[in-house]
Amino acid sequence: MKWIYSILGNRSVLYLLLLVNFFGTAYGYYWYKYQLADTPTKFLAFVPDSPTASLFFLFVLVAFLIGKNWPLFEALAIVTLVKYGIWAVVMNLLVFIVSGELDGIGLMLMVSHGAMAVQGVLYSPFYRFKLWHLVVTAIWTLHNDVIDYVFFMLPRYHMLDAYIPQIGYFTFWLSMASIGVAYYFVLRKNRFSLSIR
Repeated sequence: MKWIYSILGNRSVLYLLLLVNFFGTAYGYYWYKYQLADTPTKFLAFVPDSPTASLFFLFVLVAFLIGKNWPLFEALAIVTLVKYGIWAVVMNLLVFIVSGELDGIGLMLMVSHGAMAVQGVLYSPFYRFKLWHLVVTAIWTLHNDVIDYVFFMLPRYHMLDAYIPQIGYFTFWLSMASIGVAYYFVLRKNRFSLSIR
C-alpha cells in the first residue's frame, strides 16, 4: 500500500489533481447556473453542493503543494466529497430506475462523483485535522441538509420530486456516515501520517 501513497504524495500527481479538480469545480458551478439564478442570496453558499466539496479539496491540494496543512478544509473536504460523491451516484442510479434510461451526462456525473468520494478517502493519511475541525464540519454538513430539505434548496432532479422525503432521510444518514468515515480514517485509524514529497 505504501507505494500508492508515494504516488499520491508526488507533486506531479498533486498538480494533475489540482487541474482536474479545478475544471471539475468550474463545470460543477456552471451546472448549477440556472438553479443559482433562482436562489435567494442567503442560500447561495448551500446550493452547489458537489462543486463546493471539490473546492474544499482544491484548497487542500494547494496547501499540500506549498508544504502546509489546512485542517478545517481537510475535514470539510473528506466529509463533503464522500457525502456528495455517493449522493450523486445514488441519485443518478435512482433516475435510471425511475426513467429506465441514463444519458451521457448522468453517466459522467456518476463516474466523476464516484472519483470524488474515492480521492477524499485516499488522501486521508495526509490530513491533520482534529476533533474540533470535524465538529465544525458536521455542523456545516447537517445545516446544509436543513437548507436542502426544509427550504428545498436541494439539487434539481425533477423526475425524483415524488421521492424528496425519502431522499432527505437518506441524505441525513449519508451525512452521518460521511462524518463517521472522516472520524475513522483520520482521527481513529490514521496510525501513520504521510507527508508530501
